[in-house]
Order: sequence, then structure tokens, then C-alpha cells
Amino acid sequence: MKRTLYGAALLLGAAAMMLPCEAPAQPRKEKAPKWKLVWKDDFKKDGFLDTAKWSKIPRGSSDWDNYMSSRDDLYEVKDGHLVLHGIVNDRRDLDTAQYLTGGVWTKDKFSVKYGKIEIRARLGEARGSWPAFWMLSQDEKYGRYPKNGEIDIMEHLNYDSVVYQTIHSHYTLNLKQDTPQRYTTVPIDREGYNTYGVEFHPDKVVFTLNGRPTLTYPKIETDLEGQFPFDQAYYLLLDMQLGGSWVGPVDPATLPVKMEIDWVKVWERK
Repeated sequence: MKRTLYGAALLLGAAAMMLPCEAPAQPRKEKAPKWKLVWKDDFKKDGFLDTAKWSKIPRGSSDWDNYMSSRDDLYEVKDGHLVLHGIVNDRRDLDTAQYLTGGVWTKDKFSVKYGKIEIRARLGEARGSWPAFWMLSQDEKYGRYPKNGEIDIMEHLNYDSVVYQTIHSHYTLNLKQDTPQRYTTVPIDREGYNTYGVEFHPDKVVFTLNGRPTLTYPKIETDLEGQFPFDQAYYLLLDMQLGGSWVGPVDPATLPVKMEIDWVKVWERK
């Protein structure tokens, strides 16, 4: 009898061990946002820069804009591309700048808040070349630069095999805070086209390259001022730049240089 009861207990214990265990709860995956295309330019009209969308960037005194020019030969729309040039100035009698560059922006014409931006382009290379795609605040909600932040979707230097994608703000520049991580470098196809992108969300900015995330900059809890000013509308800048303290001096023997932009697209969340 004892042996029979002992055997039954063993069978019950084995059966209990075979019962399925309740699986641990899995964290819910955040749903990917659904996007609606709201603005684009694919540069299909040869010889025509759509001035309802773009303006030529005027010259300024900073490293990035001190060679900007409205000269027509710096801007080409042909074969479905916008081509922006950087050249040695061959008419110093008309303009004293040593070099000339072309750049366009959507300032006062189009801006986006909480959206996705992508630009497909092929970058030229030269010693001192510094092509960039980036964004600035339209309405300057928080005051003077850099309090409204700057989003550098792509910056390329010289003959590098990588591009930089960077966040700038009062928090990063004036307060010199590097946490959260504010920039990354990403390898590119130097010979071909790449698609450079950024997504704006209420709680984060996400950089992308060829559709894949490369860096997420989140909004965090902090007592320091200006960590996440990206809750406002931003306009877009596309420009060929030459020379400066970061990229270094220009070698005129490596010019001219050009950047070919296939298309620009902007989506907003549905």
C-alpha cells in the first residue's frame, strides 16, 4: 500500500511538472508611426527652381554661409536633380569672395513640426568641401540661437567615408552637455546616392540613413535649461559649403565640387 501511494505521488508530481507554465509578460512594442506625405520636390522641371518652395540662401559672416551667392551657375535643375556647386570665383571684379557656393532653404515658405524628412543625394568631394542638410527654427520660440536648437541631418567633410548627424542647442553648446549622446558618424556610399533623414517626435529626435535609425536623441528629465527645444516647427536648408575652422582650408586645385540632390520628401504623422 505504501509503495502504491508512493508511486501515485511520483506520477502526480511528474504530471504537475509537465503542465505548461504561464509565460512572463512581454513588454509591448511601440507601434511604428504611420506617415502621410505632405510636401516634396523631385526637381522634374529642368532649369526651374520652384521659388514657391525654395529661396537662395543669402551671404552671411559665418563659416557656413560666407561664400553663399545667388549666381545662376551655382544652381542647376536638370535630369531630375538639383545640383549645388562650389567653385573658385572667376569674377572677383563682381564679387570679392575667393570662393562661391550655392544653397537653398525653405525659410518662411515651409516648415514642419513632428514629422519625417528625407533627402536622397550624392555628395561631391574636395579639400575643404562641407555639404550639409540641416534644420533651424522657423518662429524662434525660445529666443536667439542656439536656444531653439539645430538639427544637422547630414554634414560631410572633405573626402571622409562617414557623415555626421548632430543635435545642437543651448544645452549642448552653452552648457556643454554631452548626455544624452548628441551626435554620431555613419558610413556612406561615397560613390553613389544615400538617403539622409530625421524624424521629429514629442519625446525624441531620430536620425536615419537609408531608412535605418542611426541615433535617437531623447527628451529627458533635467533641471538644466534647453535640453529639448524640438517642440516647434523647423525649416530646411540644403547647401554646399567651403572652408572653415571645422572642415579646414580649401584647396582650389580640387574645385569645382557639386552636390546632386535627387529628391526631398516630408511626411507628417497620420
